[in-house]
This record gives sequence, C-alpha cells and structure tokens, in this order.
Amino acid sequence: MISLIGNRPALQIGRYQVIDYDTAWLDSALRRAARAAQHDDFPFVDDIRSGIVKYLETRCPLKLLQLDELYDRMRKMLVKIGCGQIAEKLEALAPPVTVSLVHAAMEAGNGFELAFFESLRVELRHLRSSGAEEIRFTGLRESTLILRGTAKWNKQCEVLLAEIEAFVRTWDRDPAEHADPLCLCAGSGG
Repeated sequence: MISLIGNRPALQIGRYQVIDYDTAWLDSALRRAARAAQHDDFPFVDDIRSGIVKYLETRCPLKLLQLDELYDRMRKMLVKIGCGQIAEKLEALAPPVTVSLVHAAMEAGNGFELAFFESLRVELRHLRSSGAEEIRFTGLRESTLILRGTAKWNKQCEVLLAEIEAFVRTWDRDPAEHADPLCLCAGSGG
C-alpha cells in the first residue's frame, strides 16, 4: 500500500512517480515566472502555493497527477486572479526526482557500459525536459556490480564506479542553466 504524504497525489514526472515531496519547488517555479514577467516584487507566492497545496491535499480527486496537468491548473488559476503575465511565463519545475541506476544497469547487462551510459543519458534528457532539475541517484554500487558481472567488489568496480560518478556529475552541466543539478545519494546502496 502506498501512503501519500498529506493526502497529496503522487506526481508523474516523465516515467517516474514522486510520492514524498515538499512544496519548495512550487515557490521556485512561481518566483521564476514572476521574475520572467518582470514582477520581481510579486507578494503572493506564499498564498498561491498554499492554495495549490490545499487543492492537492483536499480537492484533487486523483491519486496520480501528471506534472503538466498541475501546471496547466496553476496557469488557469493565475489568469483567474489577474496574473496572466506570470501565467504565461510559468514553466514546469518538478520536485526532486530519485533515479535508481540499477534498472539501467540491468537493461544494459554485464559488460555493456556504453549501453548503460547511453540509456542513462537518454533518461536524464527526458527528465530535464519534463521539468526535473534536481535528480538524485541511488544504487551506484549495485549497478557497478551488475555491469562488471561480479558479486565481489574489486579494483575494476572502483574504476567503473568513478566513471559513473563523473558521468552523473558532468553529463550535461551548464552552470548558468542548472544551479544544483545532480545529487549522488548514498541511500539504498548508492
């Protein structure tokens, strides 16, 4: 059984579902839109976010909500309250997404590191285009063992792990575009 935090629906971001999320990313999305619309002093971000959270917790009939659908609703709400310029500039920003590298390693298989890295590259591009800016990775050690085809950690595993870590840190980092793009998480065997 899935327990939803604060009775909020899970959010669908690309092929990932995010269940446990706070609402700081909503503030960021609204502030970015206000700045883009040249309303740097927009005072209602907290009120709008509170309204969105209330909708998610008490009025949304869905258990799974597409991120794009949420942003469509947010734009309509902004237009309704007279903030059409901000609504026009509102771009989807997702809460942090956690990606397990184990799945990509299993798909690639033993000895197919290039397929693993290409699969990961495609996945990360898709997540970025879906609004994910903060991506956390788990399962680094497990994926390394899978790709090396061994149950015991060795020097070749160390080398591959370093390559994977370097890849996820630098795959498409544009400092002007991504402030805090990727996070390597030690949890779940990472």
